[in-house]
Formats: sequence, C-alpha cells, structure tokens
Amino acid sequence: MSEENFDIEPQRFAEKRRLKRIKDSELFEVVEEVFDYRTLMALYDLLNRGIIWKMYGAVASGKEARIYWAEDRLGRDLAVKIFLVSTAEFRKSRLIYIEGDPRFKRVGGKIRDIVRVWCSKEFRNLQRAHDAGVRVPKPIAYKENILVMEFIDAGIRGVPAPLLKEAPPQDPNDAYKWVISSVEALYLKGKLIHADLSEYNILNKREELYIIDWGSAVHINHPHADEFLLRDLRNVTRYFERLGVDVEDPEDVYKRLKSLLQQ
Repeated sequence: MSEENFDIEPQRFAEKRRLKRIKDSELFEVVEEVFDYRTLMALYDLLNRGIIWKMYGAVASGKEARIYWAEDRLGRDLAVKIFLVSTAEFRKSRLIYIEGDPRFKRVGGKIRDIVRVWCSKEFRNLQRAHDAGVRVPKPIAYKENILVMEFIDAGIRGVPAPLLKEAPPQDPNDAYKWVISSVEALYLKGKLIHADLSEYNILNKREELYIIDWGSAVHINHPHADEFLLRDLRNVTRYFERLGVDVEDPEDVYKRLKSLLQQ
C-alpha cells in the first residue's frame, strides 16, 4: 500500500463514521422526510466540511423555507435556512427580484435553479449589507438551497429574537433613526435596496435591531430599484408613524438619497 493510501484511508473512515452518526440521528430521520436527496447531500457536505457541527430542530417555518438552529465546531450558534424546492412561489413571485439584477444574468427555468440562485443571492446580499455596516445576521456559507448564517437569539439559546412587529422598540424614535440610517448606508455604500423591508423583516434582540430576509434585495441599477426603495421607505414610515414617531416624509428621504448618490 502506498504512503498516500495511509493518509486517505483514515480520512475516509472518519468521514463514514461521521456520516453514519448524522444519518442515525433523530433529527435527520425527520429531515429526510421533508427534503429531497440533493438537499440532504448539500447538508451532509456542510456537515462534513465542519461548517455545521450539530443540528437541532426547526425554529421557524414558512412557505418558502425552514430555519434550523445549529452549532459550529466551536459551539457557536448558527441559523441554517433551507429553501424548499417543491414550492411554486419562487417562480410566481421572485423572478422580478432576480431578472434585471446585473449580478444574476443567467437563471434556469426550473424551480430548483431559481431557488439555488435565490439562496446565493441572499448570501451575497448579506455579505454586501454586512460590509456596508448594516446590522444583519453574519453570513457564513451556502450550498445549493442551504444558507448558513449567524443565529440571532432572544437571549436564550435556540430561541430566535422576535420580529419588530411582535416586539415593538421601547424607544421608537431611536429605532426609526437606525432603520433609516441603515437604508441610507445600504443604498450609498452597499449599492443595494432591501426591497422587502418592513416590521416583519427586522428582528428585535433586546433593543438591538437586525434586518433579515435579504433574498429580495436588488442592486441600485435594477430596473425596479426606485420603486422598491420608495416602497421600503413607505413601509418603514407607516410602521413608525403608528408608534407615534415624528417621521420624515418618505418621498423626501427618497429624494435625499437619490441626490446623495449623485454627489
């Protein structure tokens, strides 16, 4: 046996042992009933690479995705977002956010192709927003239709922070200023527009806000960019106005951002 084989065999044995431990777990017995083979293989790859070390149960579930609480090899909490490939929602309502974005010029017609692009798009949007100084869950990795990111908890491990809709800020004025400044930083520094911003896509972690759900975010050169920016501003303004905040006219904020971009 060659010297190379002595190095490879222990690795193969360790990998098989780890895969067996994963497959034998109760969690993956449940997951295998829900997700298809390619999704499971992508998940196994993330586990074998050590990006995910331990998976727990689902903490959120929707029409398009499920979010699981997990850990990395250092015991740090992760959020694993697995997009469903059996839903037609992506084809019906999501192509408008992909087509026209200069970063995504080729998208297949199959639902799996659209979901895979959407997953990579959310990862890249998170990276860009994070780099622009916007408080978001830190992106860690993605594979196929699986996105791994920082888990934003409510102060209890495994319990996600509530949405702003469910837990209004104690100081609405400061929260409003933070959201508007985040939209500004995202637009001017990150060259992005969230395109789905509202109290339903902001987490409130003990008065520290995080913007989530970045799949819809588009580049400022997207053909519907202005429409999406104004819609975000109107949604945010409407919510904080109900909380008694002396809000700025969203049209004025929109014009100011457009003017600053041209400087």
